[in-house]
Amino acid sequence: MVTIPRSRIKQFLDKSLSNSSSKEKGKALEDLVCYIFEKIPGIEITYRDKLVLFGSEEIDIAIWNNQHPKGFPFLPYTILIECKNWSGSVGNSEVLVFRDKLVNRGLTHGFLIAMNGISGNSDSITKAKYTIATALKDGKHIIVITKDDLAGIRNTGELISLIKYKLCELAVTGTTSS
Repeated sequence: MVTIPRSRIKQFLDKSLSNSSSKEKGKALEDLVCYIFEKIPGIEITYRDKLVLFGSEEIDIAIWNNQHPKGFPFLPYTILIECKNWSGSVGNSEVLVFRDKLVNRGLTHGFLIAMNGISGNSDSITKAKYTIATALKDGKHIIVITKDDLAGIRNTGELISLIKYKLCELAVTGTTSS
């Protein structure tokens, strides 16, 4: 288990919140996500900000998961990460776009880093939470991670536990509380 200093996470978060440019805010959040995920045993950042052929989509972060026993042995080899450093919640249309990125690539799992969560109600499963729920029937697991989730991480074990919890939450409730 590798320590992830909260002071370092706070520096990244402060930078991501203080920038006036939306591009710089997004880059700062991506920097934080890469910093944290690279500390997980077996995780490699393979792509960042990759505009795909024909310019139709951009991939924020792609990770290769070597399925290290002390990392993410329960997750597939290739995982996409979408970062949304918005002042409000991420809406349904953006969650649909991320779901389609997973579908178009035949991937089963993706992390949506939504600083202020996603739109909708968990109890009645509305808006973006509905899209996450319906993606499950197609074998697509969209794990939502918020600013509060990131700020609370102190080590790699806590990040691994958070991902396991969120996967179980998807299986049990059919959506996310984030």
